[in-house]
Amino acid sequence: MEETVDQDVLRPAPGPESPDATPVHSETGRPALLDRRFGRDEITVVRHEVTARLDPVLLADRLPGFVLAINEVITNAVLHAGGQGRIVLWSTGSAVHCTVTDSGPGIPEQYRRPPTVPEAFEVGGRGIWLAHQLCDEVTMATGPIGTTIGLSVRLPGRNTASGLVNEGASAG
Repeated sequence: MEETVDQDVLRPAPGPESPDATPVHSETGRPALLDRRFGRDEITVVRHEVTARLDPVLLADRLPGFVLAINEVITNAVLHAGGQGRIVLWSTGSAVHCTVTDSGPGIPEQYRRPPTVPEAFEVGGRGIWLAHQLCDEVTMATGPIGTTIGLSVRLPGRNTASGLVNEGASAG
């Protein structure tokens, strides 16, 4: 059975310790949709778990792009940062958020600024560029002990300041 809290996009995931526990996002205190570690062989599984946790009705046409952006970031963690990482997915009243954290050596300086359009035959360099194209916000915290990439998309029809559904102007 799906649950909805404060009209959020919420499908509780089993917690890592107990199959019945719902993980809680450490910064917001809100239930996390997904909080798990992943490795090289689990990229496809994580992508399917992310898709299963998000409500396609509320995200509308934003769902495929958000899932693709997450897939690109977890793939980067696996390929460039030690082969494993952690994903946390949660929602607020107005947006869905994801962080992907790894314990790699950090992102080199030349890749830290917002990317330009990759050249047609350039090898690599499309993951973060795609994330910037598909998400409303992309954040990066990186250093010698790891990187955290944050991705956010606003829910269509939601007022980002209040989290309320935007149902148009009322006559009054």
